[in-house]
Amino acid sequence: MFKPIPRAPLLLGLAGLLPFLWGLATLLIPALGNWALLTLGGRFTAPFVQLSYGTVILSFMAGVLWGFATRDEGWSGYAFSVIPALWAFFMVGGGPTSAAMNLTIGFLGLLLLDLHFWQRGATPGWWMSLRLLLTAVVVASLLPLAFS
Repeated sequence: MFKPIPRAPLLLGLAGLLPFLWGLATLLIPALGNWALLTLGGRFTAPFVQLSYGTVILSFMAGVLWGFATRDEGWSGYAFSVIPALWAFFMVGGGPTSAAMNLTIGFLGLLLLDLHFWQRGATPGWWMSLRLLLTAVVVASLLPLAFS
């Protein structure tokens, strides 16, 4: 399962973690959060940066899965591929704690969908190596917000 990840997807995937990690830092380091609020605005501090970016990424990943579904998946693959975007639309809201928990659940569910498409040969061989790494960091960055 663990195959080497090509450089471009690895570096771009890691760069995509920066908003999650920045949000976590502004949550855990109050002085940084205050500085960011005054300097960058509330949109770039926890919980807003993590929740808005997480919603965008969960929806983006639905599009990625749609692309995998085109590889001879039939109806089920297409149906599975829209779940992350629908989950983000219906479940992310109601306050930062519940939104962060629902995003966490969404990203864990996405990992199961990644596994489904990977097992069917619709993804590159290295896909699960990348997705496990990225999902672990995303979930670790959202859980403190979900339990704050």
